[in-house]
Parts: sequence; structure tokens; C-alpha cells
Amino acid sequence: MDNRQVIGSWLSGPRAAAEEMGADFGYRGQRLGLPQDGPGSVAPLGRRFGALFIDWAACMLIAYGLFARGDQQSAGNWALGVFLVLSVVTVTTVGSTPGKRICGLRVIAQDGSRLGAGRVLLRTVLLLLVIPALVWDRDSRGLHDRLSRAVQVRI
Repeated sequence: MDNRQVIGSWLSGPRAAAEEMGADFGYRGQRLGLPQDGPGSVAPLGRRFGALFIDWAACMLIAYGLFARGDQQSAGNWALGVFLVLSVVTVTTVGSTPGKRICGLRVIAQDGSRLGAGRVLLRTVLLLLVIPALVWDRDSRGLHDRLSRAVQVRI
């Protein structure tokens, strides 16, 4: 075997190496019964990070303006609470946070229904712990989405 192939598969990761050997993983969301493209398909990571950035910036502004009284350090702590409340209220009622709505995303249950308040609370607490959100499956769902049986889709 050529050394360039070995290095290429190592750099590309195990999925690329398995696909080279003939494994077919399908597209993101296929196992969940979602379409490959367009509305209802699994949300791309770039949009999801953009939505999170918008929501976090809004929470920081709210925390700084209403609760922190000019203290930047405490604004970050308050922003966690604001994010928790914002996420639980908006995802439970309309299915998306303001950032997700701006980016054209929605959070739904795996079966396509709306998430209940308990599952949204679990998802949000795990998201705030950060690490569960960084562990993904082959459908690009974080552990916080898997444990709450949720999926982020395009609107």
C-alpha cells in the first residue's frame, strides 16, 4: 500500500477510510427518515453555530443590561440563566430560539412532533454543559440532542 494512501486515510478520518473500502453511510438524517436537502433536513453545522452565537450574544446583552449592573464577569454568569430561560420558553412554544429562527432552523422531536418542556429543559442543560454538545453521531446530532430525542432541522 502506498504511504500517501495511509496518511490520507488517517487525515481524512475513519469514515473516509470506511467509505473508500465500500461502506455506505447514506446522508445525514437518513436513519431518522429526514430528507437529504431542503426543509426538514438535518441542519448544517455552520447555521447551528451561527444560531448559537446570535443567542449567546443576545443573552449577554440582556444579562449585562438588566442584571450585571456593569460587571462584565457577573454578566457571563447571568447569561447562562438567561440562555436557559430563553431556550426553554422559546423552543417549547415555537420550536426555535431567536437565533435559530434567524438562521432558518427548528428543533423537533425525532418523530417530527414538538418537544415537551421536560425534554427541552434536559436538552438545554446538557447544551450548557458544553461537552455533550461536542460529541456527535453520524447524523451530526450532539449528545444533548440524542439524549432528549431531538433533531435540529431546516425550516
